[in-house]
Amino acid sequence: MRKNIRLAYLALALGAVTANAQQTQRYTNEFTEFKHAVNLYNEEQYLAAQLLFQKVKTSQQALNTEIEADCAYYIANCAIRLNQSNAEQKIDDFVSKYPTSAKQHQAYLDVTDYYFNKGDYRKALHYATKIKKPSYVGALNEDKFNFQKGYSFFYVKNVKEAKRALRQVRPGNEWGDQAAYYLGYMAYDSNNVEDAEKLFEMVGDKSKYQDRIGYYRADMNFKSGNFEKAISEGLAQIEKTEEESEKSELQKMVGESFFNVGQFEKALPYLVEYKGKEGKWSNTDYYQLGYTYYKQKDYEKAIEQFNKIISGNDPVAQNAYYHLGESYLHTHKKTQALNAFKNASEMSFNKDIQEDAFLNYAKLSYEIGNAFESAPSVLNSFMLKYPNSPHKEEIEGLLIDSYITSKNYKDALNILENSHSKGNAEVYQKVLLYRGLELFSNSDYTQALELFSRASSEDQDFKVTAKALYWKAESMFALDKFNQAIDAYDDFKNSQGASSVEEFKNVDYNIGYTYFKIKEYQSAISFFNSFVSQSSIDATRKYDAYLRIGDCNFVLGKYWPAMDAYNVVIDANQQDIEYAKFQKAISYGFVDRTQKKVDDLLAFVKDHPLSTLADKAQYELGVGYDVLNQKEKALQAYDKLILDFPSSIFKSRAMLRQGLIYYSQGKADIALSKFKQVVSSAPNTPEAVEAVQNARLVYVDKGQVDQYAAWVKGLDFISVSESELDSDTFESAERQFIQNNKQEAIKGYESYLKNYPNGQKALQAHYYLAQMYLEQKNEDKAVAHYENLLKFGKSEYSELALVRTSEIYLKRKDQAKSIEKLLQLDKEAVQEQNKIFALSNLMKVYYNQKEYSKALANAEKVLQKGALDARVSSDAKLIIARTAFATANEDKARTAYQDVLKQAKGEVAAEAMYYDAYFKNKDAKYEASNEVVQKLAKDYSSYKYYGAKGLLLMAKNFYALNDSYQATYILESVVKNFGDYADVKAEALQELNLIKQEEAKHNSSIAN
Repeated sequence: MRKNIRLAYLALALGAVTANAQQTQRYTNEFTEFKHAVNLYNEEQYLAAQLLFQKVKTSQQALNTEIEADCAYYIANCAIRLNQSNAEQKIDDFVSKYPTSAKQHQAYLDVTDYYFNKGDYRKALHYATKIKKPSYVGALNEDKFNFQKGYSFFYVKNVKEAKRALRQVRPGNEWGDQAAYYLGYMAYDSNNVEDAEKLFEMVGDKSKYQDRIGYYRADMNFKSGNFEKAISEGLAQIEKTEEESEKSELQKMVGESFFNVGQFEKALPYLVEYKGKEGKWSNTDYYQLGYTYYKQKDYEKAIEQFNKIISGNDPVAQNAYYHLGESYLHTHKKTQALNAFKNASEMSFNKDIQEDAFLNYAKLSYEIGNAFESAPSVLNSFMLKYPNSPHKEEIEGLLIDSYITSKNYKDALNILENSHSKGNAEVYQKVLLYRGLELFSNSDYTQALELFSRASSEDQDFKVTAKALYWKAESMFALDKFNQAIDAYDDFKNSQGASSVEEFKNVDYNIGYTYFKIKEYQSAISFFNSFVSQSSIDATRKYDAYLRIGDCNFVLGKYWPAMDAYNVVIDANQQDIEYAKFQKAISYGFVDRTQKKVDDLLAFVKDHPLSTLADKAQYELGVGYDVLNQKEKALQAYDKLILDFPSSIFKSRAMLRQGLIYYSQGKADIALSKFKQVVSSAPNTPEAVEAVQNARLVYVDKGQVDQYAAWVKGLDFISVSESELDSDTFESAERQFIQNNKQEAIKGYESYLKNYPNGQKALQAHYYLAQMYLEQKNEDKAVAHYENLLKFGKSEYSELALVRTSEIYLKRKDQAKSIEKLLQLDKEAVQEQNKIFALSNLMKVYYNQKEYSKALANAEKVLQKGALDARVSSDAKLIIARTAFATANEDKARTAYQDVLKQAKGEVAAEAMYYDAYFKNKDAKYEASNEVVQKLAKDYSSYKYYGAKGLLLMAKNFYALNDSYQATYILESVVKNFGDYADVKAEALQELNLIKQEEAKHNSSIAN
């Protein structure tokens, strides 16, 4: 019941002190100065009077003790009225020094009366307590004194002593009436209704008390639960009172009484008129008005009142939040309802309300998603807390379905693995599959493989089993377990549900690629042909399959079938058309159509001068002319290669072939010059070794063997006398490698490099060792050999070495080394996918280092590449979005995040969706922003960080929509549930404090 204490002080009609200066007849004529001083005192000329009294007192000290005492009395009283610092001491000195004075008993009484009339009740009480027996002053003055003492105790809130003094005042006079009134008020204030009624009855017919007592009686009836009487007395009192604050209190009293008897329609106008205490309402006030609107089905106005109750934790708040949740449901605001029901379910004041609120919270979590915890977790918690609920079967059904719809597969898997319900086996298989797909998309192929294997063994749903087998094979392929992948693809094709799942149409393409990887080209051709024979297949895969058919035939020496396959890609003008054109041109060279090869290569270098294959095409053009015996054109072709592509790996080969042409033309000196250029520009390469061997022939022809010997002695990568031993040592290791005896091969190659660190085959040895150590996951040794390989300069192995070292340094988060290798790879790579690899990783590393301009430049380069993998494209767009936002270019960030959202999955999609909500908030589209946040909570609940940031955004949206409750509840939940994210928690606390400070201005229940 509402407690309403109101204290109104009555004006006290207390008379002024009249000096009772009695003098005996014998002093009338003799002490005129004394009389003059008394007159000055009575005229309130206290300083003049005090000076004159001091003069008289001094002159009378040896003559008349009574006059002396009277002077001391007046001097002390003047000091009191002049507020002199030693005034109290003067009064105390008078009382102790003149015990026989007629004024001795009156001294403290006069001072008490003086301060009481001034309204200084603390000082009045100080002097009143010095008086032990006031009876000497007469009955009426004794009543006055006891009232003054009692009221002063009442003023300082010493109720016990106030009652003691006021009860000594006799009834039937002015002081008795006032004492009865205040005793009645104290009884009323302590809820002693019976005594209050008796005391108020004693003065109830006095006009100056009637209005005030009417208010108290209405309030006492209200507090006693006599609501009908409180209504009648309150209504009567409203008509009489003119004081606005009292009228406001009476309207609240009447309105609340109507509320308590269930007459909500009558309660409404009075509750609305309430002005609050000092302009503030309490949570109870908001609840009563909100519930009144709720009972009349005015849910919008009910919400308006209920949502002003923030941070409540009592029975009133629990009721308010429950009915707030119902009001939100009636107005189709399910997100808001979820929060209100969650809040009510966390309080146990009313167990029935708590259970029903939890039920609604669980259902809404399933229906619209939940950013605080996963829907399965909420539903499971409800079942654990209320195992005998009549809604158990309904909730179990929702729980099973929520594992899939929430997409929170990680948490769902944990819950299912701890569940002993056999009815969840089918769902369990699905969750294993979907969690595996999440891990696969994050490149965690080992963990994904383990989940796909488990899912395929569950065998509950034949379609799910088929999908699990397919992705099991895909994981093996990603882990380079190609033979096992083939077996897994076969298991998929032979499974019952294979033909009914989407993945089936791509399986032959994937098997073809797997055979391609293990160099079983004829089998690869068979499966690629099977794939392209299908209708309605993906165009990108279709033409890529034709390229691989061409490549397999090319490797097998079936050049005409290879050219047929390349022609399909060329005619379709699809991606990789440059590669198809180049391979077709090369193929003509192997079927004795060299002129056609030359013609096609001429067209190629003209049409595609910036192609990554342009240098190789230029080199092959020179080879073609050489085969056609058009030596000058061959030399010109090689010169153009050397000039246009100075860093090409074909440069040394071109110079070597030029040397051979010149040698065949009898131009020995020019030939020797070319061979030496090869040796100086590309030492330690197979071309350099061949150049040395050819140079030897020139020197021998010229009879300059000594000069040859002197020249060779200066080369550190070849030893003429040990060349055969060099070759034999390498061949021994290579034989072990071919026989797949990896450990013996490693020993052999290491021995070779130890004996011949700059040997003819040092390049190959480093390459093979690096590859084998990488297979054994010995990254340190692999890196060392890759780095040694790269020291030899550009070679056929250098591109792959750069890819592998980049991968290792990226994995180790060695950003400096990663950037070094990736930049080199971008510069030197021939294969387009390796350039894309370099650029896409450079953009990420630069972004992590906050070098946003470099990150942006590389991301834009990635998007300029054709035929991008969807994930690479998405990553590039994401980096553009992030760098734009980090550099405060929000317009660009907005557009970029919209692009990301179109194709993103997983955490990236969660991030893009958050920024969609963020920009809607910036545009003041608060409801639309909240809709996006809710979708984020439903579809991406496992990505907690963006869920937390989304909730923070939602709180800001609600406050902008004047829903203080939603805003504060969400912020409090963020602080409570997302402590792992310090930045989000700090911002939530800041926002929460600002809102509470603002709301405390009109809500007395909020601590300010």
